[in-house]
Amino acid sequence: MPKTPDQLFAALDALGIAHRTVKHPPVFTVEQAASLRGETPGGHTKNLFLRDKKHALYLVVALENTEIDLKGLHRTLGANGRFSFGSADLLREVWGVEPGAVTPFGAINDTQVRVTVVLDSSMMEHETLNYHPLVNTMTTSLTRDGLVKFLESTGHVPRIERVSGLLPDAP
Repeated sequence: MPKTPDQLFAALDALGIAHRTVKHPPVFTVEQAASLRGETPGGHTKNLFLRDKKHALYLVVALENTEIDLKGLHRTLGANGRFSFGSADLLREVWGVEPGAVTPFGAINDTQVRVTVVLDSSMMEHETLNYHPLVNTMTTSLTRDGLVKFLESTGHVPRIERVSGLLPDAP
């Protein structure tokens, strides 16, 4: 059974990670989330749940306005062939969240550490970062160091890589 937001908050508290959460109507896209920015400062993000040709799983996390070339990203990350999006069923099974609520906090549900978490280096320049706490009706803010500490506590040592502005594959 996937963890709840309250279980996530308890885990953050147990780790001594300061966090702030605001409730809001459900949001499913970056565009919808952008309309709720007024009270939530910091870097706002998007999260891509991907798999390569050999079915290795990745969560790529970047600022919401970052352009990511999925055709060339596999080279940067050393993946086996080009990426495709993981299915909704796979997302639920491994990460424990629904489409529209993809978040690095899903690492709390991936007890087998099947997913490689990749954090965009330009996102990590922000002191405060914002993510859904396993559901898309809230946004949780924490520091970048708090995010890394949380991920490491789940066994997911994040890779901090530049994923924006990469050159696409030649046609």
